[in-house]
Amino acid sequence: MKKLIVGLGNPGKKYANSKHNIGFIAIDKFAQIYKLKAKNSVKFNSEIFEFDDCVLAKPKTFMNNSGYAILKMVEYFNIDLEDVLIIYDDVALPFSKLRLRYKGGSGGHNGIKSILTHLGSENFNRLRIGIDKSDNKEMKDYVLSDFSKTEMKILDDVMIDVVNLMTDFINGVRFEEIMNKYNNSSEKDAI
Repeated sequence: MKKLIVGLGNPGKKYANSKHNIGFIAIDKFAQIYKLKAKNSVKFNSEIFEFDDCVLAKPKTFMNNSGYAILKMVEYFNIDLEDVLIIYDDVALPFSKLRLRYKGGSGGHNGIKSILTHLGSENFNRLRIGIDKSDNKEMKDYVLSDFSKTEMKILDDVMIDVVNLMTDFINGVRFEEIMNKYNNSSEKDAI
């Protein structure tokens, strides 16, 4: 059964290290570790990587239109929504905290709003990675701002967990087990 993992972000060098691009950063880390080559897919408006029976994608549609590219891939590869994992940033979570869930609303995230609209369902797996929020910056400016060097070092460690989590998902570990393993491990760090 084919799986799809999508990291959300915005294309282009300008956004490469922005907080809103944490999904792209996760896909890139996975590709780096497993030495995967990117393919630019015009058909899916995405940069894609193939690994075992999984397609990993970075939509080039810009965040607010992510659902368009994802719907194309889900339909083309005939992927069940329970075999889809979306990775994205969350300002409601402390920086670097991981939260997994298998359905829900958008939480105000425009990329998820687009996916909900295009897929017509909220039944897909999500990995939210905390980016915290700023008290002195407008939300849009904050999420489009770059991670600091210190934050990037911390993220590098967090991405090891994220890659392991993605590997579990690809290998068919039940999502509930993945949730128990990684939601709890990031809670221990907070104590």
